[in-house]
Amino acid sequence: MTRISQICRYTRYLKYGLFLLALFVDIASSKAQAPQVPSYQIEVSPMVSVASDLVLLPVNVTDKQGNFVPGLKEENFSVYDEERLQSLTVFQREDTPVSVGLIVDHSASMESKLPNVVAAISAFGRSGNPEDEMFVVDFNDTVKVEPLGGKDFTSVPSELEASEPLSASGRTALYDALAQGLTHLQLSHWQRRALIVVSDGGDNASLYKRSEILKLARESKVTIYSIILLHEHDKDEDAKALIQLSRETGGVAFLPQSQGSVMDFSLLIAKDLREQYTLGFVPEGKGMGSSFRKVQVHVAAPELGKLNVRTRSGYFAESRGAVPPGSNGLRDER
Repeated sequence: MTRISQICRYTRYLKYGLFLLALFVDIASSKAQAPQVPSYQIEVSPMVSVASDLVLLPVNVTDKQGNFVPGLKEENFSVYDEERLQSLTVFQREDTPVSVGLIVDHSASMESKLPNVVAAISAFGRSGNPEDEMFVVDFNDTVKVEPLGGKDFTSVPSELEASEPLSASGRTALYDALAQGLTHLQLSHWQRRALIVVSDGGDNASLYKRSEILKLARESKVTIYSIILLHEHDKDEDAKALIQLSRETGGVAFLPQSQGSVMDFSLLIAKDLREQYTLGFVPEGKGMGSSFRKVQVHVAAPELGKLNVRTRSGYFAESRGAVPPGSNGLRDER
């Protein structure tokens, strides 16, 4: 190799080295101007990791006449997760807002029943907490979330009423409508969530199966209420699925004896949602996996006689989410 070649080669190395040095100096200068921020300060909505396993239970307590029992205290309640006593981290009795989806059957079998159903929806909307979030899912062969002026939810009863048509036709995709309602509730702001289904109970057009909807409902932490409008001449009607869904999720299934009583039951549901205790606990033990875990709630108040306690049957361990600080898990910060 000639001396000239060596000089050229060394010159190239020198230029490359100077380039790397300049790059290093530039990076160091940038870091000096922008100090590092600890990662826990970067979060826009920081979550409390210790409460990431929080399980919330809406609990209704009634006497033997079916009346709500007020005034109970935390020490009156015992919560068992797979028969293991849990320590409560949340106890509330306040009338906190709820996100509610109304799932309304518009299939042909509902034609004569819709006027009373729409009246019941109006009554419900005017009987809840003013901060409640509401939406409507109408269904027959197809499923549709009714528009509410471009919003996902409304707290204005008149907007709810205006969204509801009186037409009825086609078959009944009940399970698909339930799936849509559960999905839409994921957009809500409140942790207390419920669906109110008004239908004759029959399904003859869904892609979803009954077992799939039951699993989705269990995973969702949503309370399902049902107003089942049976008619002796409609062979497709089957109340069993809705009764099971309501029971498993801590809700109630009503079977009105007359169409006129639909409004009465909608008001009962509004009352039921406002007369609840909210209990929360962080399950003890590790490695629970993704299994469905059964819960039981007991109330000890001997001076009040026999009491009836209603809540959802359990939860899936894998579906629990973190809870924003200061919210007690009752508001879903987004």
